[in-house]
Amino acid sequence: MTTIQAPLPNRNPEIKYTQILINNEFVNSASGKTFLTLNPCHGETICEIQESDKADIDKAVAAAKAAFKRGSKWRCMNASERGLLINKLAHLIERDRIYLASLETLDNGKPFKSSLGDIEFGLSLLRYYAGWADKIEGKTIPVDGDFFCYTKHEPVGICGQIIPWNFPILMFLMKICPALTCGNVCVVKPAEQTPLTALYMGALLVEAGFPPGVVNILPGYGPTAGAAISTHPEINKVAFTGSTEVGQIVMQVAGASNLKRCSLELGGKSPCVIFADADLDSAVATAHEAAMICMGQCCFAGSRTFVQDSIYDEFVAKSVELAKKRYVGDPFDSQTINGPQIDAIQLSKIIDLVKSGESEGARMMCGGKQKGDKGYFMEPTVFADVKDNMRIAKEEIFGPVQQIMKFHDMDEVIERANNTHYGLAAAIFTKDIDRIMTFTNAIQAGTVWVNTYCCVACQAPFGGFKMSGIGRELGEEGLREYTEVKNVIIKVPQKNS
Repeated sequence: MTTIQAPLPNRNPEIKYTQILINNEFVNSASGKTFLTLNPCHGETICEIQESDKADIDKAVAAAKAAFKRGSKWRCMNASERGLLINKLAHLIERDRIYLASLETLDNGKPFKSSLGDIEFGLSLLRYYAGWADKIEGKTIPVDGDFFCYTKHEPVGICGQIIPWNFPILMFLMKICPALTCGNVCVVKPAEQTPLTALYMGALLVEAGFPPGVVNILPGYGPTAGAAISTHPEINKVAFTGSTEVGQIVMQVAGASNLKRCSLELGGKSPCVIFADADLDSAVATAHEAAMICMGQCCFAGSRTFVQDSIYDEFVAKSVELAKKRYVGDPFDSQTINGPQIDAIQLSKIIDLVKSGESEGARMMCGGKQKGDKGYFMEPTVFADVKDNMRIAKEEIFGPVQQIMKFHDMDEVIERANNTHYGLAAAIFTKDIDRIMTFTNAIQAGTVWVNTYCCVACQAPFGGFKMSGIGRELGEEGLREYTEVKNVIIKVPQKNS
């Protein structure tokens, strides 16, 4: 039997693009300023990146406006041709996937196999939305009177898109795919921590044949480049993924500028509920991965693990055993499961919250410290005896920290699980269909998993209740964020008698 060897990474990928992409050209910033992007494995500089600010955003918006102008190549393009362009981009990404995954791992620190997995999901996303391009339809509506009424979906226009650092490639594609499918134009700001793969994607967009100005990519900082996008009077929509605190600011300034529509995918403190009748080993393993995925740097991480009292001690013991075995190290090594945290700021925040858990009386079962003295590595950490009023039970940690909490019955755990201003995801583990139906109906979350976790599909909507966000990404719902609905009513002449 032939064994298929996993692809090997490029540990030293060439840095090909460090400039801003405007109107299909790589250019320096108007100010000439640059910033450093660092390798989170050791904190040393990878390269300097041109730093965008308001002047550059203005130029990008002007380019996008020209690309969206009535009669332009992009506006006149057949919807089916847009689908072909998106499919061509998918082909180019697939061609360069080893380089792209290596570049992602270098800049972000996530294990190479995780970077490859993100690209595979991104390819599915591109091909899914490419198929939608010529299938976005309106309705005919039987209104009263002598009228013919129909609706049509038109692109919103210029879309400002601000993406996070935890899934740089995937979030870039999750933003531009539905926007381009609907015929919009984009001004994208990648996170300052992870600009490299977005810039390379820009080169692939040019190679694929997208017209100038359709996608512009401007790395920079939130208070400058991000604020310029959120407040720009000619940007029609802003899509932001990041913390709830920053999302609130984006929404405030976007509304104050020109009432631009907002879609916000924000933070979470997702409950993962395990009943005594669940398959224990499977539930332990799945809840462990739910808390530790992407080094815990994931909006839908299952950071609150609720376990029924009769199996609590055994569940904690097995979870600690898994955490101790979770290999933390060089993200280019095949054995590595956790790479470093993204930067020193994030590592410091995680450690501060871990210390608060100890001081407030939670029992730290393992981990809790920085691993090594180089880079931003964190030990996988498990807390037991966590109470709902503790900081670690209320605040988004965004690190590899699992909090295991005890509950007795369904009514109690539903009330406690919902007692948060977040509502992104939730999960239940049980073999009882009545419990499943009760929980899925009562829980306040945009996604509810049953006997699984971390299952995200390009065909299914993703987003949050409450302060976890506004709007949905992925699936058909994701397209609705990028179209305006126009209603047309035509007077129908009546035949003379």
